[in-house]
Amino acid sequence: MTAVRARDWPKVDRSLLVLVGVLAALVLANGVIDQGFLSAAQLRNTLLVTVPLALIAGGQTLCMLTGGIDLSVAMTATAAAYVTGVRAADGTALAILEGLAVGLVIGLVNGVAIAVFRVNALIMTLGMSAILTGLLTVGSQTFLKGATRMPEFVRELGGGTIVGPIPWNLLVWLLLGGLLIFGLRRTGLGRLIYAIGGNRRAARLAGVRVASVEVAVYVACALLAAVAGILIGGRGGSVDLQLAGSYLLPSVAAAVIGGTSILGGSGGYTGTILGALILSVLDTMLNVLNVDEAVKQVLYGTIVLVLAWVYIRTSRARTGDR
Repeated sequence: MTAVRARDWPKVDRSLLVLVGVLAALVLANGVIDQGFLSAAQLRNTLLVTVPLALIAGGQTLCMLTGGIDLSVAMTATAAAYVTGVRAADGTALAILEGLAVGLVIGLVNGVAIAVFRVNALIMTLGMSAILTGLLTVGSQTFLKGATRMPEFVRELGGGTIVGPIPWNLLVWLLLGGLLIFGLRRTGLGRLIYAIGGNRRAARLAGVRVASVEVAVYVACALLAAVAGILIGGRGGSVDLQLAGSYLLPSVAAAVIGGTSILGGSGGYTGTILGALILSVLDTMLNVLNVDEAVKQVLYGTIVLVLAWVYIRTSRARTGDR
């Protein structure tokens, strides 16, 4: 096992170096196109956008490592933020807890349906996204009717700065991102996630409680999305039903760009972080060039499709299935 890991490390390092190179090239290109890109104000704006994406993409990475996917992350983020805003009158702490509870319930339902009842992950989470859209649309006129302005603490956490260009939300990400990296690299649960994605049947035969691990993964994914949604809402000051809709494709793209295979079993959060940074810098460049949001979504979708094709071809080549 030690020998295998020793051989794998250079490959991982090289792939991360390539991503760093791509990021550096995009930063330089942005600096040429927009002289203000390298300013402190623009750095702050980039971090404010990148942190929520990195959190949502972190949850997406967990799901993809098991061979699954979560297409409900955007609506989970929106629902958590919406509930937090509507319930702000209950007090800041309680409103945040209620928003996180929404994420917990969504993740639990997704996880149980996928892991226990064997519903296809894509179908289950796509259906959950549609259900949440309907519930929020109806709820905004009935049981969730009310002001949707975020509490002052959440607005500061989502859009305020500690010092200079460093935003408060970066601290949230450093805490959760650090836990995610540590969990995947250094804990038994992290090893089980990779084992399930690499060979589900072998993991089950080895005594791994596959269902429990998968439920935990989807709960963690939804909670990360909920935190991201609350931060996004805090940045804007108020919430609406389209709050995090544009984060779905980028969350998948960031994980895929970062080297996480859609087939499961390989990848990691470090690459996803670089993928999120690359997409954020690319998004800034496209904004400067006045590229329409619809075109951006087409670009993100194309990136996912091309890299998915590459992963599938690579997997088949390794197994000799041509």
